[in-house]
Amino acid sequence: PGNLHIAKGVALEKAKRQKKINKRNRKLVHSKGNHKKKKKKKDNLQNDFFFLARQDTFMENYFTSQRDNIFRNVEVLIYVFDVESRELEKDMHYYQSCLEAILQNSPDAKIFCLVHKMDLVQEDQRDLIFKEREEDLRRLSRPLECSCFRTSIWDETLYKAWSSIVYQLIPNVQQLEMNLRNFAEIIEADEVLLFERATFLVISHYQCKEQRDAHRFEKISNIIKQFKLSCSKLAASFQSMEVRNSNFAAFIDIFTSNTYVMVVMSDPSIPSAATLINIRNARKHFEKLERVDGPKQCLLMR
Repeated sequence: PGNLHIAKGVALEKAKRQKKINKRNRKLVHSKGNHKKKKKKKDNLQNDFFFLARQDTFMENYFTSQRDNIFRNVEVLIYVFDVESRELEKDMHYYQSCLEAILQNSPDAKIFCLVHKMDLVQEDQRDLIFKEREEDLRRLSRPLECSCFRTSIWDETLYKAWSSIVYQLIPNVQQLEMNLRNFAEIIEADEVLLFERATFLVISHYQCKEQRDAHRFEKISNIIKQFKLSCSKLAASFQSMEVRNSNFAAFIDIFTSNTYVMVVMSDPSIPSAATLINIRNARKHFEKLERVDGPKQCLLMR
């Protein structure tokens, strides 16, 4: 009887989880056709995203009646390849067609290629297969240059790829990094990170000494996103967090209208209030650095 009650409880819990998943999936946009999503933030920061499905009928339409509309004034082309695709030749043909349209309408656009679903490739073959695919894509992309990433939804690679793409889209990134460095040195921080507010992608960071964990950004982001999700279930919103022990103190707080900041201090004797005041005083300055003139358009082909 005890085992029966346990089995019923497990089955009920699975049913509840599946119901939540189904409800969430109904909200997702189907990938047939193309649709435009406009993300508008404060300070004139605006991004237009075109999500283009790679069905044959729609691809032909992209390069005929909608060619000028879709490929004009593009800042970024992100092309997602399925590493297990059985139509590699057709994939490459469509990719080159996109590049021709980009060359004609937006020759200064940045090109990124994601070789996706790498988790489905045998582990001992992943490096070799990705290297071969990367070489092919760079050759086919000439005279344009492309940056390639191998990605999977099951590890941090997808996060790393998107962070790298976002980083290259920041128009004043050098000025931002210089100011972030000055801020870190003034408050004597070991490391300072800027996260995009909605996605928690790393926008910029400065560290004064080497860190052992190369994947710490992705891990921190995942932890915070899970914590934000827990807060939302309680009808609460995440604003700030402090983690402290005998070796360090870490502060995560809302920084600007579009970012969170994380400050890591190796001297835990510094009062929390002092660090939080420094973060508050730096907000207005970094708000000014965020202001960007004009919209950006991004193409995501998959």
